[in-house]
Amino acid sequence: MTDTAAEEDKDPDIELFVKAGSDGESIGNCPFSQRLFMILWLKGVVFNVTTVDLKRKPADLHNLAPGTHPPFLTFQGEVLTDVNKIEEYLEEVLAPPKCPRLAAKNHESNTAGNDIFARFSAYVKNTRPDKNRESSLNKALAKLDEYLMNPLPDEAQEGESKRKYLDGDELTLADCNLLPKLHVVKVVAKKYRNYNIPPDFRGVWRYLSNAYSRDEFTNTCASDVEIELAYKDVAKRLGK
Repeated sequence: MTDTAAEEDKDPDIELFVKAGSDGESIGNCPFSQRLFMILWLKGVVFNVTTVDLKRKPADLHNLAPGTHPPFLTFQGEVLTDVNKIEEYLEEVLAPPKCPRLAAKNHESNTAGNDIFARFSAYVKNTRPDKNRESSLNKALAKLDEYLMNPLPDEAQEGESKRKYLDGDELTLADCNLLPKLHVVKVVAKKYRNYNIPPDFRGVWRYLSNAYSRDEFTNTCASDVEIELAYKDVAKRLGK
């Protein structure tokens, strides 16, 4: 093998900086950090992950990306800080034949469930019992459920879809964006509002259960305790 071929075959030098948990070392609650972590894992490249303790941000990191909170990424020494742009960049440079494409084939997969997190935030921050934000969250989840239960144009079967993820049986960029948020909704709403995603949303439950069987999701995720801790002050108690 020539030196040039060996160079081309080498993985780029990639380091992902994610938010640290309460102990300053483990992975903290940050759906955006998890999104990039999942993308890199699914791309199949070798990369390093550094957790950043926001309470004691080391000086060298401060110099690397001044004024920036994680997640951010260094790619061959270049610092990238905008999550959407990082996603586009990784899809462009980590491309076939070496890495799989992760873009969803169906445009609608990218927007499915995109209002759930905002509805959840309003629900969990609300302190007034007379303002029922739960129905608003349920409506957003029902819309996602409908998307997951209806077959995509390229699915052969009639009736209900049996696909594992938003865009088919493989994880795509759409899942890397939605799943970390959906998991936060499930954990935090249960802890602070005693809310469970309704069991009749079979599509949503199938989707989550398939995600929980994947290392790319479970090993990039903060622990439930970390997620609950992150919302301790946000989830105000409901007034009497």
